[in-house]
Amino acid sequence: MSATQLPRAAVRRARERKIVDAARALFDERGMQEARIDWIARRVGINKALIYRHFASKEELFALTTTTYLDEIAELLQAVDEDGGAPRDRLRRGFGAFADYGIAHPAFLDCALSLLRQPAGELRAQVSEAIWLRLGRGTGACVGRLADLLAELDVAEPELRANQLYLQAIGVLHLARSGAGVRRSGPDAAKAFVVGVDDVRSACVELALAAVGPRT
Repeated sequence: MSATQLPRAAVRRARERKIVDAARALFDERGMQEARIDWIARRVGINKALIYRHFASKEELFALTTTTYLDEIAELLQAVDEDGGAPRDRLRRGFGAFADYGIAHPAFLDCALSLLRQPAGELRAQVSEAIWLRLGRGTGACVGRLADLLAELDVAEPELRANQLYLQAIGVLHLARSGAGVRRSGPDAAKAFVVGVDDVRSACVELALAAVGPRT
């Protein structure tokens, strides 16, 4: 069956998938901030205006593209759970996997911060109901697994704590991109120092373990 014979809805879904795949490729190559709509259209081989027939705004397209990262992270965390082990060990391995992913995909960190830089109500107004739900499911799958582990470990208010740890880890992982921290070198002076990827990864894992306290 040729493309012209496919149901219109199927053609539309296929094109949307190509648009999202192109956006994701540019995110990974250049970072989210450098992924322009006209470049995405060029990769798909369509006119820029056609993208806005599928997505109400750039924010909507970028939000949907973000879900591709969240889905991959959720799969990693699911694999950690399926491997079994004590809750504390699964927490350690899960945060290690999350850190490795963030280090390997710095565009995900940009996406996460971009979505969080505005109140939820403002973001909600810029995206469709379907994309809002997908974004919620993607984030919830990641944060929810963390909350379940924290609940197993008797951490108070596990859902709130899970959201805090998720955001803190994203902030820490940005150190891997910059590769540098800043220390005070005098009353009115500061200087940079090197921050290694392994140090960043360890900091993320320690962040999670600190939330549950010392091993009992």
